[in-house]
Amino acid sequence: MLDYIIQAGSAQVDELAERFGVSRMTVHRDLDALSEQGMVNKQHGGVTTRSSSVFESNFALRSHIATREKQALARAALEEIASGEAVMLDDSTTAAELALLLPAREPLTVITNGLESIDRLKTASGIKLITLGGDYQPRFNATFGLLCEQTLANLRANVAMLSASAILGTAAYVQDPTVTQIKRAQMAAAERRILLVHSAKFGQGALHRLADLDEFDLVLIDESLAAEHRTTLDEAGIHYRLIEARP
Repeated sequence: MLDYIIQAGSAQVDELAERFGVSRMTVHRDLDALSEQGMVNKQHGGVTTRSSSVFESNFALRSHIATREKQALARAALEEIASGEAVMLDDSTTAAELALLLPAREPLTVITNGLESIDRLKTASGIKLITLGGDYQPRFNATFGLLCEQTLANLRANVAMLSASAILGTAAYVQDPTVTQIKRAQMAAAERRILLVHSAKFGQGALHRLADLDEFDLVLIDESLAAEHRTTLDEAGIHYRLIEARP
């Protein structure tokens, strides 16, 4: 429900009840819980994410979406990493889930602009952590801008692990232009590029094109991906793998 509200920006109680096949009472209860966590702004008859407090906690909000799927994608991504490699992580919440697992591949060099990933790796003795400087943006809990991009231009990683806001057809999109620019620089600074994206993002749109999916060496997706999207990927020859998101 939270994912749906974020994509729509706002929704009515009756709309949510019909969309998810539950009672209005259930919707109200769930919205009350989300409101208490600061995830949404509940209004008479509906709910919105269009408040400054929600946008300022954008990273925190996204971290509550599709957690099980992101953890499954992170486990699958770990299998693509060998000890001794240099790994690039973007600012995504999915990359932050992967950061928790990376000590299992020590020694590693990890390069990231995501402060959540930095926080999760800062005490790992076998991780050489390279933090990308730049302008800190609280709602993404990450750094961006010219300094970040210049640092990336002087680095080379074995693999970049990234996510995206939306997948439309066979292209990945990101909502914010500043984020898009740094993700592109991270792709350019890596020998291999792997996209981690949960199935709910397929068929959605965002403002800025990040890359065609065939620019990634591998796309990891949870197994809930609809058949129509699987067909589109198959016909385009996209190298992807469906991952079981176990409870």
